[in-house]
Amino acid sequence: MILSKKSNIIFATYVFNTYLWFMMLFKKDTDKIIIPTKTEMDVLQVLWKHGPSTVRFVHDKLNEQKEIVQYTSTLKLMQVMKEKGMVDRDESNMKHIYSASVEEDKIKGNLLGRFVDSLFDGSASNLMLALLDNDKTSAAELQKIKELLSKMDTAK
Repeated sequence: MILSKKSNIIFATYVFNTYLWFMMLFKKDTDKIIIPTKTEMDVLQVLWKHGPSTVRFVHDKLNEQKEIVQYTSTLKLMQVMKEKGMVDRDESNMKHIYSASVEEDKIKGNLLGRFVDSLFDGSASNLMLALLDNDKTSAAELQKIKELLSKMDTAK
């Protein structure tokens, strides 16, 4: 009897630990927040704007925006982004077509949230005050902000 109780306890402990291990794996996948690097964000911006594209197209668009980078660097970057789950690759044709597999609003929201947390202690009002006090804010932009706030007030 003692051996069977001990075996049952060991088995139950094993099952419970296995369950916890699987739950931790599942939780990591669902809670995973993708934070792209600056260069990864540049690639995503091209894919969000132009839709599914070849590496050559993305490479040419990136070179229009900043200093010249090697094609192989763009190719490797996009392969790494595929491994990270940021882009999908359609290999059905000779030319591989890449598309963004992450939502633009979600990624930008994550980045904005981190920005507000780190620079403005999580305060959206402090962010807005800093933006409004900035010399780069034009009168037209201020008017748009006033109209938006007015619409928000009337909607509530």
